[in-house]
Amino acid sequence: MHPYELLLQDNKIWAAKMVAKDPDFFNNLSKLQSPEFLWIGCSDSRVPANEITNTKPGEIFVHRNVANLVINTDVNLLSVLDFAVNHLSVKHVIVCGHYGCGGIKASLSKVDYKPVLNMWLRNIKDVHRIHREELEKIEDEDQKCDRLVELNVQEQIFNLAKTSVIQRAWKKDKRPDLHGWVYGLNDGLIKSVFEMKAGTHIDPLYEFEGL
Repeated sequence: MHPYELLLQDNKIWAAKMVAKDPDFFNNLSKLQSPEFLWIGCSDSRVPANEITNTKPGEIFVHRNVANLVINTDVNLLSVLDFAVNHLSVKHVIVCGHYGCGGIKASLSKVDYKPVLNMWLRNIKDVHRIHREELEKIEDEDQKCDRLVELNVQEQIFNLAKTSVIQRAWKKDKRPDLHGWVYGLNDGLIKSVFEMKAGTHIDPLYEFEGL
């Protein structure tokens, strides 16, 4: 049996187990999606949003990419954000990074990862540049990487706040709050590293008028 066939087999086992627990599980799930949270996380397979938060399907709307970036030209991310905020009316947006992130580690090197990855990782290098003074004082490479993980999450929260999607929702509905978290692969615990309440003022350069 091929590995992908095992996935299909395990899916049947999982579905049967869920029905055994609750015969109406899938019937109810198919009728309603009303999550309070949008999760913007890393694509790393070791950081599944539902499992590490002990939540059920339907409770978190999820977007994942390499190093949990919020980029103002990423139509995929922005469409997810727009849908979550304006149609699902989420109350919280979480950016969750994780210690030991391969994307963060790669951004600290000078390796040429070829055009597409180079373009993506440059967004993390920009975070490094903004916080260069602090980071270059850290001699231990693992500690530097961990701190960049935290600072990267912080900057992605700022990037969210710079969008008209968030600012319009703040003005109209006083939501969502923004949360910057980091997950520890070594202990399974989530650490809150940065918070931004709905309506927080940011640099006026990025604030829209007439929303």
